[in-house]
Amino acid sequence: MVAILLTGMSGVGKSSVLAELARRGFDTVDTDDGGWIRRDGGEQLWHEPLMEALLSSSRQRPLFVQGTVANQGHFYDRFNAVVLLSAPREVILERLRTRTTNDFGKSAGERAKIMRDVAEVEPLLRAGSTHKLDTRRPLDETVGALIAIAALK
Repeated sequence: MVAILLTGMSGVGKSSVLAELARRGFDTVDTDDGGWIRRDGGEQLWHEPLMEALLSSSRQRPLFVQGTVANQGHFYDRFNAVVLLSAPREVILERLRTRTTNDFGKSAGERAKIMRDVAEVEPLLRAGSTHKLDTRRPLDETVGALIAIAALK
């Protein structure tokens, strides 16, 4: 069955998209929650045995996994699609300023780190992705585009 990775920088809307997919009945995993991530020398990495088990499990419907970690590329061949969610810097900064579901990005230092990641990490994600979606569009349109991607796989 289909597995889709949703990746991108903090503030692009990954969690909002994932929540809407879950609300519509899709299987979802937010790897920012629940022990999916370990730290190694300051890097965030997926616990590889957990991710292997998740991607090997049988499913009845598409699975959408959200995450951005240093070792995600090791799993790209296990996903049917790798979708980069992105937005312009000013949109990301406004979302970080106004979001209430996550405190990351509230401090000046965190925002500066996110902007460095946009410049340095996002190009790597873009190169490894199979699809790119600009999340300035309404949430419903972004989710519809992801469902269409899953239906093609």
